[in-house]
Amino acid sequence: MEPDYQTIYEENLKLKADNKQQKEQIESQRFEMENLKLQLAQLRKMIYGSRQEKFVPQGAPAQLSLDLSTEDTPPPVNTSVQKISYERITAQPAPTNGNHPGRYKLPEHLERRIIEITPEVTASMVKIGEEITEELELEPGRLYVNRYVRPKYIDKQSEQITIAPMVDRPLPKAIVGPGLLAQMMIDKYVDHLPIYRICERFKREQVNIPYNTMVDWIGQGIRLIEPLYGALKRKILSSDYIHADETGIKVMDKDRKGSTHQGWFWVYQNSIEGLVLFDYQPTRSRAAPREILKDFKGHLQTDGYGVYDLYKDNEEITLMHCMAHARRMFYEAQFNDAPRSQQALDLFQQLYALERQIKDQQWDEEQIRLERQLKATPVLEQLHTWMTKNVLEVLPKSPIGKAIAYTLGRWKELTIYITDGKLNIDNNPVENSIRPIAIGRKNYLFAGSHEAASRSAMLYSLLGTCKLQGINPLDWLKSTLLALPSHPINRVDELLPLAK
Repeated sequence: MEPDYQTIYEENLKLKADNKQQKEQIESQRFEMENLKLQLAQLRKMIYGSRQEKFVPQGAPAQLSLDLSTEDTPPPVNTSVQKISYERITAQPAPTNGNHPGRYKLPEHLERRIIEITPEVTASMVKIGEEITEELELEPGRLYVNRYVRPKYIDKQSEQITIAPMVDRPLPKAIVGPGLLAQMMIDKYVDHLPIYRICERFKREQVNIPYNTMVDWIGQGIRLIEPLYGALKRKILSSDYIHADETGIKVMDKDRKGSTHQGWFWVYQNSIEGLVLFDYQPTRSRAAPREILKDFKGHLQTDGYGVYDLYKDNEEITLMHCMAHARRMFYEAQFNDAPRSQQALDLFQQLYALERQIKDQQWDEEQIRLERQLKATPVLEQLHTWMTKNVLEVLPKSPIGKAIAYTLGRWKELTIYITDGKLNIDNNPVENSIRPIAIGRKNYLFAGSHEAASRSAMLYSLLGTCKLQGINPLDWLKSTLLALPSHPINRVDELLPLAK
């Protein structure tokens, strides 16, 4: 009996199709398993690990968190780029006086209250010196009442009454003074205390300030400094280099009882002059930056968020991206492809070593540009060559594939910083200004309305600028609240928190 070749042929085709389907299924399962392993590693890191993106080069002793185990991985191929070395110069601490050279020296500007402890002495004793011990002490802030007394006089002949005019006060119809009002605003927007906690603190001093009254006082105080917010906005947007980023905030929605709306603080920073601006918008769409940046000209550095792509073809704006974001993706890809990730991270580390050297040496802009051209350019070229080769050897949807694709797709915007010494390698300055907002979100959870969120943006801007300028925010805010009622509106720029 002759074999049925047609049947054998059809069965062979079916086996080949089944084999191909099984291979695709196995590959899909392998990819899913790798993805799940990555998610598990990231979850373990979130629970047990450090939040720092500290890269330990191959060969250095590794540190593990708790009892987490690691898999053996083959060592990466050594790169041939020249290593950057530098000597970090640190200031030597001034020697302290006294018998305890390691003790913290108390600042000289603090008030000294002399407490003299005299032993019993006799006539035959002679003072030969004294021993001094200092301790740092605190008196809790005291509430007190300013009582303004204005005597009234009458002219006996004309019967005209004369009385001195009342001094200017920030809120003339309220009983709150500028120092107390400033402290409440600092408590909420610098120390991130919810208002009900501030009320409880005053209750301990037997002063009961109703919650709604305090909310109203703070709101009036913010409206008083609104012209300063406008002046700060104009000053930042008139510069030719700003960072931009955004962070979310929950806002109570009056149209939907019991629910919140996701609003956004759009943050713009001039890192050269130390100025920061928070602009609240109810949306994260491109309409927000389009409106505020409509007259801006210069370098705009972002984290690569897609809404800023509208400036790619803008002749007056040079769009830059953040090297730290690209580095972070390779750092997170270590759990997926450690050898490749470590090769990339080694090159990133050399770029940042140069930036630390630049910061320590405090070079001028031209020196920085030349140093970057000399030392950063070859590292960047090697990183680009390495990514161009490896992008063809990795799965596009794997973490390492996404990291390479992300970086290659933004390469022009990532490397612009080497062309100008005033530019930063990353967007970290504005991210540092945003970081305190996360603490506020945990404490007061949401803003009461879109208007309240906008008012918060004003305080975050002015008090955040105080921090960048090294100015005590309470001192600045109190003096500003005192000066504003009588200060000419056309000279409001003089009241901005700028270090002299």
